[in-house]
Amino acid sequence: MADIAKRFPQNPLLSPAHLKPSLDGLHVACLLNPGVFKYEGKTWLLVRVAERPEQSEVLVSFPILTATGETHIMEIALNDADLIATDARVVRYKGVDYLTTLSHLRLLCSDDGVKFYEPEGYKYLIGKGPLQTFGIEDCRVTNIDDKFYLTFTAVSDSGVGVGMRTTTDWKTFEEHGMILPPHNKDCAIFEEKINGMFYALHRPSSVDIGGNYIWLAQSPDGKHWGNHQCIVKTRGDMWDRTRVGAGCSPIKTDKGWLEIYHGANHEHQYCLGAFLLDLNDPYKVIARTGEPIMVPSEPYELTGFFGHVVFTNGHILEDDGDTITMYYGAADEHVCGARFSMKEIFAAMGV
Repeated sequence: MADIAKRFPQNPLLSPAHLKPSLDGLHVACLLNPGVFKYEGKTWLLVRVAERPEQSEVLVSFPILTATGETHIMEIALNDADLIATDARVVRYKGVDYLTTLSHLRLLCSDDGVKFYEPEGYKYLIGKGPLQTFGIEDCRVTNIDDKFYLTFTAVSDSGVGVGMRTTTDWKTFEEHGMILPPHNKDCAIFEEKINGMFYALHRPSSVDIGGNYIWLAQSPDGKHWGNHQCIVKTRGDMWDRTRVGAGCSPIKTDKGWLEIYHGANHEHQYCLGAFLLDLNDPYKVIARTGEPIMVPSEPYELTGFFGHVVFTNGHILEDDGDTITMYYGAADEHVCGARFSMKEIFAAMGV
């Protein structure tokens, strides 16, 4: 498999020990999949921070939010006959699935794109209401006309859907509820309207007919979405044969809209690839990489909370017009950085 990513020598940039837990009695288990944006001359990450209590040898314990916003700790004996706990990420108890961690979103910034810190005066973004009681995750950040659109995975016992908040100053936020109902995630809004319409990639799922494919939708206002069409599917026995999902907003180039996406195989190995969409009609896929452009290979990508994973939903296009600085989650535990050349990605696609 090809790998054209130029990883930061400082990786991992952020690990659980770098951040304090949000509440007493919890510890930070994982840092994952940051949204990325520029603001006030700095590089910002909106990092998913996943927390849980310290685990014991006889109990599994995990936090959930009540509909009114309080944190409640569930404890279940590991020998309970109603417990299924074979996945580090999810447990099933009495027929109901629960996440083993509770995620919120936390802002960090950097002057050099490498050393990140928590600035003062910015609140954590936490789940709100009955559709976010299992937390909010994996936020993509899109800037259109000086307004930031935050699309994130909203999780509850009712399912997994796409929530949205908007802001202009990162201090106050407007809530827009769930814009795409379960089961859906990996929603990335384009950073430019096309023919007066908003566009967004998203990933609905079906356990029976269909699969975990990338879809495209359009909207007159960025809130109400329609004209949904499936544009990228999983592929046979290839590296992305089990599921595919969008990274962050596609990059506008003279060749088309360039999107970096993730794909996984049956062994749950997550790699990154790319595809290209027509500039004027993004429902048309022009090209797609055959081999992945990034494969988990470093120790911090192979071993962690959930190993053999590289996963991105945030990047910045540098001023040279070719370099993509990408921030990504490694092994569902660390935040790392890498750079790509768009020319090399185009070459991998044969365009």
